[in-house]
Amino acid sequence: MSETQAKQNVYDILKERGYIEQSTNEEEIRDLLGKEQVTFYIGFDPTADSLHVGHFIQIMVMMHMQRAGHRPIALFGGGTGMIGDPSGRTDMRKMLTKEQIDYNVKSFQKQMSRFIDFGDNAARMVDNGDWLLDLNYIEFLREVGAHFSVNRMLTAECFKSRLEKGLSFLEFNYMLMQSYDFLELYRRYNCKLELGGNDQWSNIIYGVDLVRRKEEAQVYGLTFKLLTNSAGKKMGKTESGALWLDAEKTAPYEFYQYWRNVDDADVEKCLALLTFLPMEEVKRLGALQDAAINEAKAVLAYEVTKLVHGEEAAKSAQEATAALFGNSADKSNIPSVTISKQDITDATTILDLLTLAGLIKSKSDGRRLVQEGGVYLNNERVNAFDQKITLADFPDGAALLRKGKKVHQQVILGE
Repeated sequence: MSETQAKQNVYDILKERGYIEQSTNEEEIRDLLGKEQVTFYIGFDPTADSLHVGHFIQIMVMMHMQRAGHRPIALFGGGTGMIGDPSGRTDMRKMLTKEQIDYNVKSFQKQMSRFIDFGDNAARMVDNGDWLLDLNYIEFLREVGAHFSVNRMLTAECFKSRLEKGLSFLEFNYMLMQSYDFLELYRRYNCKLELGGNDQWSNIIYGVDLVRRKEEAQVYGLTFKLLTNSAGKKMGKTESGALWLDAEKTAPYEFYQYWRNVDDADVEKCLALLTFLPMEEVKRLGALQDAAINEAKAVLAYEVTKLVHGEEAAKSAQEATAALFGNSADKSNIPSVTISKQDITDATTILDLLTLAGLIKSKSDGRRLVQEGGVYLNNERVNAFDQKITLADFPDGAALLRKGKKVHQQVILGE
């Protein structure tokens, strides 16, 4: 590691920015990270075809670690994905086919390569299906299962919370699988540190214990905070579902708007966890009050969108926001849909227009939105769900719809 990197231990950086929740031995981990290049891993189970903003905390930690000279392993769960992690779940995960899992792993790998350097002698992408899918179950139970106490496992939070509603034996195996991952990565790559969200604490400490028992080696575990708001609820949920890192699933404009509209109390934490801005600037922005906090939110939205989608997409989202809320007349970057002039008849209502724009799932959904005051046409609140739509509502050939506080859509009249 360089002299500059050695001066500021990455453990101190992670702690100052608020990532760290628990560690197996804080002093030893900090000492290890300060004196050698450490190979560490974070696991990602391919439960969907895109990473989401909850994963982005883990990716930020990987980027901080790599910048400090350490070597990441991004472990994709081609094997564990066949089981499903019960951690943080109130019910059993939907079982995916091998084909779905393989597709999701490839999607994860493509996305991850945007954030982490996987070049020669840099980070590694590894799939735990390479060793889990061909395991001999009897041999596995003899080598690994013998070191796990069922009584102790049942005290783990990830299992305790599920016992009342039911925990399948399939899921009960997950902890053994994840622990075995750490053992394999230690044997193959001298991996000494496992990182993960705080909901992974039980799985991580069992992995540390298994490596100690099987290899008589000292390895470590560290968890970081989950992305929650000031009320303790997970962030990253939108009206349409998760906040995805895939631009096809969550448009950069929608992604930008999410961060532009976070609660005032969450701004400083999000700036610290989701950007690389110096902490002095994070604290300055986080201390802004009243209307001035909007400056901090704009910086947050731009910086996070730039990291995830690139500078061009961040600028486009920024310009679209200026067009909506500022003095700019250029609305070319606002999400839009084109409809035919023939769609606008004497009978067309606001519910029809919302449907054509793809902003409601049903007319009853639209009625509820209008009744709650959540629909705007050309910046005017719609008060009646039978309000008629005419060509006059399309000045310069476009109408601007707004659903709630964050969802904007231009409806452009075509031929």
